[in-house]
Amino acid sequence: MTTRTARVATALLAGAAALFALATPAAATSGTAAARLTVDTGPLVLTPTDRGYVGTLTATISNRGRADGVADLLITEPAGASFIGLDDGTPWFTEDLVDNRRVIGSFGGRVAAGDSRALRLNFQVWTTARAYPMLTLGGAIAVVPGGGTRVSDRDSFPTVFRSTSGSVRAPRVYRQATDTDLTVSGGDVTLTRQADGRLLGRMPVTVRYGNDAPSFRLAARAVLPAGVEVWSTDPQDMPSFPDSFDVPGGRFMPGEERTFDVVLRAPAGTPAGALGSGTFTVEAVYVNEPVGDVDPADNTTTFSVSAAG
Repeated sequence: MTTRTARVATALLAGAAALFALATPAAATSGTAAARLTVDTGPLVLTPTDRGYVGTLTATISNRGRADGVADLLITEPAGASFIGLDDGTPWFTEDLVDNRRVIGSFGGRVAAGDSRALRLNFQVWTTARAYPMLTLGGAIAVVPGGGTRVSDRDSFPTVFRSTSGSVRAPRVYRQATDTDLTVSGGDVTLTRQADGRLLGRMPVTVRYGNDAPSFRLAARAVLPAGVEVWSTDPQDMPSFPDSFDVPGGRFMPGEERTFDVVLRAPAGTPAGALGSGTFTVEAVYVNEPVGDVDPADNTTTFSVSAAG
């Protein structure tokens, strides 16, 4: 997360909160009457599924002051890339990273003096389900009066991962990887001439995601012989460019292996025969930044490209 991006997200958050506050009736206050916002949570209990662990945390925002208030939230994830949103669809922004976990900015809404409101926050940790329970600390929610910058209250919460049998007794510490363990492999490709004279060829590519380091997408850079370019992937769920593409299918589970086709193109007039060698290099991207890998050497596959007669 860049500093500039964080500043933009913070400005958007503060501006939206200010607009929300202006749209609500002002409380009748006198003297030193003010809102006093607090937040309380319990533990987050996650249930294993075939796509990691999922669970919902309830947070209660209370106003113990004598004036109505608007609450902004700062949510620190218990594990990297695990926060997936609020039940009510409230917008949220990534503001920062702390120990590879995102700090999320969102809105707690308007809380009348002496009142409280409950929020439901959803999480998914993309790691393999274990036969034993696990525990991690570090998740937290802070509340900031709307338009302000100073935290008025903060509550930390433990996160418990149920075992595959549902147990929570004697949990072990959950330790999430920080560097990915990617491998990519491909093969040589032959381009065949089409009716319009251009050449196209499909190259099967296999990518394996070896651990549970957090990332949101896998970006591939292509270095290809002169005149050859990436045309598409199959399946295709993100745009491709002549020298780059995203691995289709979204986020990976640890140990997941995915095979797809990369379609290469060369212009009409390309002569038959060997065109040269190319490479695809894959890297994970998390909060718009590349992620380190435990062995970068196997993040690249090399292949030859030829044109049929």
